[in-house]
Formats: sequence, structure tokens, C-alpha cells
Amino acid sequence: MDKTFEDLGLDLKLIDGLRKQRITVPTDIQIKVIPLAIENKDIVAQSQTGTGKTLAYLLPLFKKIDISKRETQAIILAPTHELVMQIQNEIKLLNKDSGIEVTSTAIIGKASIKRQIERLKEKPHIIVGSTGRILELIKMRKIKAHTVKTIVFDEADKLLDENNISEVKAVIKTTLKERQLMVFSATINEDTLVHAKELMSNPEIIKVEEKGAVNEDIFHIYLTCERREKIILLRKVIASINPKRVIVFINKNDQIQLITSKLRYHKIKAFGLFGNASKEDRKKAMQGIRSGKIQVLISSDLAARGLDIKGVTHIVNLDLPEDSKEYLHRSGRTGRAGEKGVCISIVTDKEVSTLRRYEREFGIKINRKKIYKGVIS
Repeated sequence: MDKTFEDLGLDLKLIDGLRKQRITVPTDIQIKVIPLAIENKDIVAQSQTGTGKTLAYLLPLFKKIDISKRETQAIILAPTHELVMQIQNEIKLLNKDSGIEVTSTAIIGKASIKRQIERLKEKPHIIVGSTGRILELIKMRKIKAHTVKTIVFDEADKLLDENNISEVKAVIKTTLKERQLMVFSATINEDTLVHAKELMSNPEIIKVEEKGAVNEDIFHIYLTCERREKIILLRKVIASINPKRVIVFINKNDQIQLITSKLRYHKIKAFGLFGNASKEDRKKAMQGIRSGKIQVLISSDLAARGLDIKGVTHIVNLDLPEDSKEYLHRSGRTGRAGEKGVCISIVTDKEVSTLRRYEREFGIKINRKKIYKGVIS
């Protein structure tokens, strides 16, 4: 018999709130995480993109937070501004639909620290934000870390890498020893797992097996050309499919502006999103592609973390990802909610062997195509 949200120990208010979002059946990751999270267990959880990881930790937080106390009880760390805002929006929606008055605020770098300090005076129950800015505000004594009972790491493979682990440890050290730590990511390598275990007390390791490795609603194809002709072929691909919303992935930030300019020259509604883009540019990109004013979003992997754009019909890899698991992250941005999606890789002949490796590793078929008279066939 299938598990229900009632079986997982959630309150009726939360279950009613989920029903308003047309969520009636828990996902595998939610079934495994929620009861343990309610029991305050330390958790390391891996599950692919789009499986409901955010609610897997938000629902237990909503159940456990004491709304009678005006104090910060949970911190959620995320590696990108987009993911921070996505989580914040999920909290607000759950608050509205359930009627449970859990308060929250988003704290990100490059935003006005004065405004953030003003919002922190309200003592939100949950703070969602970037590690660096949260640590800065803790040091300024604007965040009272001693009241924090749970810290969540979303996209932990980025947060616990060599570039970020020291700041993460510094945040943890400001909280009381008996606090709960929960680590979530679509991919968790051995280094990430080692770092997580060092920080935790007898963590529960949860891994939801990937069904077919990638969404079966995503069709994978590739086209070949010389490296210097990739942008030309990209333009031809866009002209051929005329996608409503497409995300083009590249590996190097410094190429984003060049590609964006060349597409705009040919009257393609393109916008480049950098990993270090300003808050205003990020907002413009998200609003533009959602409204249809932007047809093509050019992005690096870092900037793509946390992107949750509904209706993305195509993903294009202008560069193949340096880490094969990023192929899953990228392709997972399309084919959501039962819709069909297409992942297109533009590669050189030498790069075809990498695609064959993806096929073996993920159990997928990537079909070779070509453009003839403006049509992909």
C-alpha cells in the first residue's frame, strides 16, 4: 500500500496546504526523509532533480518550528541566488496554503545588507541564503545562531566543495552542538559524503535510485560540426526548432556575452546569465524567459543551479559538461510535470565519444541528427 502524507506524520494543515498545490502523494525521497527529519536525525539525501527534495525538508521544518517563539530556528544554505529565491517562494506558498505562520527571509550577497538587517529585526523562523552573507551577519550579531535548531544544505555538492567548505564549517560552529544537519543534492560524490559525515552525528544516508537515470520524457540528440562553427550551428538549431523557451549551457563565463551578442545580431531574443550576475540581471532574466520576452537563456552550470523555469522545451549543450553528472542537471531543466523535452548537444567529432560514455553511464540513447534545408532530421 502506498504511503500517504498522513502516514509520514504531517499535520492536517500541511496536508491541506499541499492539496491546494495539487500535491496528494509523497515522492520516494519525501517518504524516506520526512519521518527521520521529524525525529531530528542528521540526514544525507541524494535524489535526482525534480523529485521533491525541497518539500522533503520544508515539510518537517514547518511541523517542528515553534511559531509562538520569535526567533530563528532554521537556516537553509544554497549556492546560488536563484535557488535561494526558489526556496523562499516555496516557503511563502506553503505558509499561505497551510495557514501555518512560519516566517522567513532571503539573505543573499550583493543585495543591500542594511535592508537585510532590517528584515532580521523581525526574527524570522527560517533564514534562506548564501553562506558568505549569512556568516557575515552572524559575525555582526544580526543573526542569533544559538537559537538555530536545524541547518539544511541544498545542492550540497557545491556547498561542501573545497571552495566553500570552510565558510560552511564556520556557520555550523556558531550554532549549538545538538542542532540537526540535513544535506540534500542530486549528486553526492565521495568527497561530499566524507565532508558531510565529518560535520554530522551518525547521519542517515538516503539514496533514491534514479529511475532510468534521466526522465524518460526527455529526447536526447546531438549534431556535429567544427569547434569554430558551434555558434553558427546553434543559430541554425534555434531557427529550425523555434523554441518557446530554451536554455543553452556553456562551461566558461567569459563566452556568455560573445554568444549572446551573436544571437542578438541575428534577431534572436537571447540573454546571458552569469554565475556572478547582479540581482537585477538575474531578476530580468527570470522574468524575461518566463514572460516570453527572452527566448534563449545562455547560462553556465553555476548560474543554472536553482533555475526553476516552467515550460522549458529544449536544453542545448554548446559545451559538454566537465562532470558527467552535470548532464543530468542540465537535461533535467526540461521535460518536467509530464511535458516532453529535448536535450541537444552540439559537439565536435572528437566529443562524440563523451556522449557514448553518457549513454553507457545513464542508460540513455543519444541520437545523431543533422540539419537539412532548415529542418533537423
